[in-house]
Amino acid sequence: MSRITNEPAVVEFNKIVAGTQIHGEIETKGDIRIDGNVVGTLKVEGKLVLGVSGKIEGEVKCKNAEIMGIIEGEVKVSELLSLKATSTIKGDIITNKISIEPGANISGTINMDKDQNMGTTKLGPPTAKVEKEPLK
Repeated sequence: MSRITNEPAVVEFNKIVAGTQIHGEIETKGDIRIDGNVVGTLKVEGKLVLGVSGKIEGEVKCKNAEIMGIIEGEVKVSELLSLKATSTIKGDIITNKISIEPGANISGTINMDKDQNMGTTKLGPPTAKVEKEPLK
């Protein structure tokens, strides 16, 4: 008996090879591997793999990430961020879970908040509403 599904049988996979330079915004619903250079915003609904020769300059948003190269900019990962020994991140990290191998370089802050809203980033001190008591 066969089963009917709406899911594609093959998962979409993108690859940017070494020696390739891209300037601009990249959006993909599938996974992507980058071994070249990207300057701009990267939005990946699947997994990002940044190879040893790969470099990203700009904001990164993805579901999962395995980083072996260099990122200069804010990194937002909704599930697991895996930093390998050869990785370098110069910027703030917002993630649910993180794995860091000895040798990985991080210059920035790491925020791990399971209840975070990955769509927005708040800068500066938290704001609180203060209600004034009526004068008597």
